[in-house]
Amino acid sequence: MNTHQHAQDPDEKATFLERLIFNHRPAVIILCLLAGLFLFWQATQVRPSTSFEKMIPLSHPFIQNMMEHRNDLANLGNTVRISVEAKEGDIFSKPYMETLRQISDEVFYIPGVDRSGLKSLWSPSVRWTEVTEEGFAGGEVIPQSYNGSDESLDLLRNNILKSGQVGRLVANDFKSSIIDVPLQESYPDPADQGKLLALDYQQFSHQLEEKIRDKYQAQNPNIRIHIVGFAKKVGDLIDGLFMVVMFFGIAFLITLVLLIWFTRCLRSTIAVLITTLIAVIWQLGLMHVVGFGIDPYSMLVPFLIFAIGISHGVQKINGIALQSSEADNALTAARRTFRQLFLPGMIAILADAVGFITLLIIDIGVIRELAIGASIGVAVIVFTNLILLPVAISYVGISKRAINRSKQDAVSEHPFWRLLSNFASSKVAPVSIVLALLAFGGGLWYSQNLKIGDLDQGAPELRPDSRYNKDNAFIISHYSTSSDVLVVMVKTPPEGCSAYPTMSAINELAWKDGKHPGRAVGHFAGDGVETDDQGHERGQPEMGEPVA
Repeated sequence: MNTHQHAQDPDEKATFLERLIFNHRPAVIILCLLAGLFLFWQATQVRPSTSFEKMIPLSHPFIQNMMEHRNDLANLGNTVRISVEAKEGDIFSKPYMETLRQISDEVFYIPGVDRSGLKSLWSPSVRWTEVTEEGFAGGEVIPQSYNGSDESLDLLRNNILKSGQVGRLVANDFKSSIIDVPLQESYPDPADQGKLLALDYQQFSHQLEEKIRDKYQAQNPNIRIHIVGFAKKVGDLIDGLFMVVMFFGIAFLITLVLLIWFTRCLRSTIAVLITTLIAVIWQLGLMHVVGFGIDPYSMLVPFLIFAIGISHGVQKINGIALQSSEADNALTAARRTFRQLFLPGMIAILADAVGFITLLIIDIGVIRELAIGASIGVAVIVFTNLILLPVAISYVGISKRAINRSKQDAVSEHPFWRLLSNFASSKVAPVSIVLALLAFGGGLWYSQNLKIGDLDQGAPELRPDSRYNKDNAFIISHYSTSSDVLVVMVKTPPEGCSAYPTMSAINELAWKDGKHPGRAVGHFAGDGVETDDQGHERGQPEMGEPVA
């Protein structure tokens, strides 16, 4: 009689959703299989993708100004800097200058380069100016008469000293020089000029390695090349995707071992892992369906979905194992567990989704895509781990060893948990509350000193000993510039830039900025005016100050 009651128990207390799922188990599995095949195909189409604009807050006034004047700031936005170092000697040698010219020409033709803004010592736009007895004199840093002779190299040295490029394009120790390479987010397709192609950061990074670093370091053993910039950093991050996949595989195997040790059941362990892996595949497939790819930040979302799915799966398996000790069959145990844990699991997943959705308030494209991807992933877990997993277990069941382990754990009491439970006893609870309040106060106090942003040089997303961070350290230590550039734009009425009040205000701002301890080097519009004024007054230094 009791057996009959237990068999009918699921249907007597079952909700509409439970009946819909467990009375149509084959249909549920077939639908999940069809959806899985479609989304698996979609997941295979996912490609690494990002852009400079996705990494910045586009609605910020500073960024809006930059985007408005981006054509005037070609070398101050999305740029790559290539430093060509001479291992022995300095840059004033014929082989070095020839290699620098070849690299400049090679970079010029890489797709995605804004050729009008490319700048190196070989660029005609890099000029020198001086005041002589005859008046103004100037020209290209590397003149048309350059032939690599000792005389032309001496002239080049003098021109560089007069150009103001020491510390900018030329290292302070004259052992290397930089090629500034501004980039375009989209560029004309070489095969169809009417079609625009988005810049592929991974491909661009590979071209820099193959066509520039590997080629010219092999061609000239005295040359060492350092490359920094947003595009190179993102390219290196995307190249790390293979390591991420390999790490995911290692995490999968570790989870497999731990689950077998915990559940004592290979069947249920495989069911949990497969349904959780299905959730990851569905998440990637749905990301492609809605038009997103994988960027250096969203590639971490599958780990998050995998962890959440395993957590819910273990709860389901533990519940089914406990119910199996009383139920007549696996189906009854699965239904009872579904009835008990579906609503709490749904609430937990909704709480996770709300937490991820709040990230949408951050006006940065990659963060918003991460929020959308994570929200899609936790929503998928509802179908894979809260619905599909109990249905699968209702077929494969739980091993007797797992059931006995659950029964033993239910009646036994571990010393650690017994000790921990004392903190909730009537005598110790007040002390626990006081300790919690003290911890809260201490955390609140120390949080006031929490730093926001990058605390160290280089790219924090990469290892300190990565090639990119080593290249960045070289450039910072040998040049008077860095990748952190603040641009102040002064807007005036037409012809207002040359007015005395404007020039005086800019001059004062530059003077105050020069006193800031974090400032490395600065240049402002008045630099050229001072040179012109001195030139018109026979080179007298005191005449460099703007006058009314």
